[in-house]
Amino acid sequence: MLVKDGRIVGRGRNRRVQDRDPVAHAEIDCLRNAGRIGGYRGVILYSTLTPCFMCAGAALQFGIRKIVIGDTETYAETLDFMLVHGLEVIDLKVAECVRMLADFAAKNPELWKEDSGDS
Repeated sequence: MLVKDGRIVGRGRNRRVQDRDPVAHAEIDCLRNAGRIGGYRGVILYSTLTPCFMCAGAALQFGIRKIVIGDTETYAETLDFMLVHGLEVIDLKVAECVRMLADFAAKNPELWKEDSGDS
């Protein structure tokens, strides 16, 4: 979810399977759905899990400086990348997010490997 001036301006979800699009991650889908919003200063990106390098890079590219994350345990590889590049990362440590992603990975190991770049 993308929030600007306290208002939701975009929502997204992982659509890689539905759209047969390898880059249709939730954050990218959110940015696409937000469209042109006249600048990203002060915008906050909310994500269920730690964004991958592509999505973190997109946030940096557009000048998004703050990301709120529900679960940084499941996919923590890019945390240092985001912090080194000056992004403010807020980890909510939502147990439900951790559980939901662990369940998905257990039920769909091949898809999870593909989604997480481990394939």
